[in-house]
Amino acid sequence: MTKKKQIKTIALLTSGGDSPGMNCVIRSITRTAIGQGIKVYGIQRGYAGLLNNQFVELNASSVGNIIQRGGTILHSSRCPEFKEKHNREKAAQILDDRGVDALIVIGGDGSFKGALALEQEQNIPVIGIPGTIDNDISGTEYTIGFDTAVQTAIEAVDKIRDTAASNDRTFLIEVMGANSSSIALKVGVCTGAENVLLSHQKVDYEKIANAIRRGERRGKNSSIIIVAEGPKPGRSYDISHVLEDLHHISSRVCILGHIQRGGSPTANDRFYGSLMGQMSIQALLKGKHRHAIVVRNDHAECVPLTDCSEKSDHAMKEFVGIAEELSI
Repeated sequence: MTKKKQIKTIALLTSGGDSPGMNCVIRSITRTAIGQGIKVYGIQRGYAGLLNNQFVELNASSVGNIIQRGGTILHSSRCPEFKEKHNREKAAQILDDRGVDALIVIGGDGSFKGALALEQEQNIPVIGIPGTIDNDISGTEYTIGFDTAVQTAIEAVDKIRDTAASNDRTFLIEVMGANSSSIALKVGVCTGAENVLLSHQKVDYEKIANAIRRGERRGKNSSIIIVAEGPKPGRSYDISHVLEDLHHISSRVCILGHIQRGGSPTANDRFYGSLMGQMSIQALLKGKHRHAIVVRNDHAECVPLTDCSEKSDHAMKEFVGIAEELSI
């Protein structure tokens, strides 16, 4: 059995797409660790920053006044080079030279794969905290940033509905979600959308047209269709063209895009970010060195990191059909 390390120094990084609430996690990890007498390094720009030795020591003051800020003060990046074993060996040596006993990674499934490989190959204790607006990580029902992205999209859709109603129009509003429909589903239900089109769902144009016409017959003068972007942003334009060409339904397209990534985190993202950060230090102190902090049944738990290293569109699937049922 491998002897567990005594944790005296940790490093943390944010990786992949940024998400509101990451700063809450950074703050919580730093202050909890310092309270336990642990030295804390922040690694700037994710795994790329790790390979470039971009470390900054964090203290209680350096993470002050950030809980309300979107994005990540450590900055983030995507680092395909980390998929190569020799680069992970380089990263392990850099961590060792800095005296780092454990690494905490805040990010998505790709970031977790990198952390898992680092632990398996180099025996470096790692903890993962799910941070992505898409809510698309296996093993957890909630990821940091999802709630804020949904709220941002809801506010935008509410504004667009005002102009849709004023001008008797149908709008296709595209939200983020390359492989996940979670944002689209929750936004659709919360805005009373007439239709929600999922990421990999084949579009039933006749069904959409019939729903719009059914609404018109009872005096409805506008419709909102929420579209998950799918593998390539902009699919709403193709959908709009088909509706016009085959069903003579004119529509406008609005792609919300990266506005969903920014903004001050909601109470949920602040709360879970703070809780997950604190629990990550507790997990390390208890000798849990290949784990993730997740939310299941509204409770935060520490589970094996292997549970969370894949993309998954499971989180909101039970709500498929609610938006349609309520839009008659």
